[in-house]
Amino acid sequence: HVGDVETSRAWARICNDLCARVARLFPGRFAPAAMLPQSPGVPTETVLDEMTRAVEDLGAVAVNLNPDPSGGHWTSPPLTDEYWFPVYERMIELDVPAMVHVSTSVNPAFHTTGAHYLNADTTAVMQLIQGDLFSRFPGLRLVIPHGGGAVPFHWGRFRGLAMALGKPELSEHLLGNVYFDTCVYHQAGIDLLLEVVPAENVLFASETVGAVRDIDPCTGHYFDDTRRYVEAAGLDAQTLARIQEGNARRVYPRLARWV
Repeated sequence: HVGDVETSRAWARICNDLCARVARLFPGRFAPAAMLPQSPGVPTETVLDEMTRAVEDLGAVAVNLNPDPSGGHWTSPPLTDEYWFPVYERMIELDVPAMVHVSTSVNPAFHTTGAHYLNADTTAVMQLIQGDLFSRFPGLRLVIPHGGGAVPFHWGRFRGLAMALGKPELSEHLLGNVYFDTCVYHQAGIDLLLEVVPAENVLFASETVGAVRDIDPCTGHYFDDTRRYVEAAGLDAQTLARIQEGNARRVYPRLARWV
């Protein structure tokens, strides 16, 4: 949504080089993931060379897939459309997952972090429910951030909609390929996520610069201290270890190179 495809290609290359440099400077602490040079109205084949370079040459363990390159105007087809298939095919070849995460909103109707991000998480899951993407790409792995947006809170609604659409149970339809992270900023939200979504599908995540950067006056701790919430959720040691490390190593197998 800023510049054209050539701008996106140059900017992605610069950012990916920088992320790889940070990982090399701090081995064992960081692993790089790749930005894709996406632009609205451009074929997805234009991102494949940079994806391959980032993974094979720079050691990226994942890519970020923006389902809305228009920045809040949603001009791209749903994630189940053939438009995206070249990206999925290359992801499977490279054995990397994608985090499905939008970028800045340029639509004033959608606040970037308060609306656009969470709307996109929810929208992506509903698109996946409506389609049959994973029957075509059984090896595809997608990570939905921010706890899945509204999905855990409305799990019953999504299960019912899947039934109305003639789809299998969500455990069969989605959870073999879709994962949710713990960037949720209060204890009740984390508790709900862990109650609704199987532990095998939850990946620990926190944010270096979170969407909310202040101290919660109700707790005296930062809103984005997600480790505190996960560790206070009453999980047994084995489940906690899966969420904090084991699941990530399974979903991001290229992590082994870095940590």
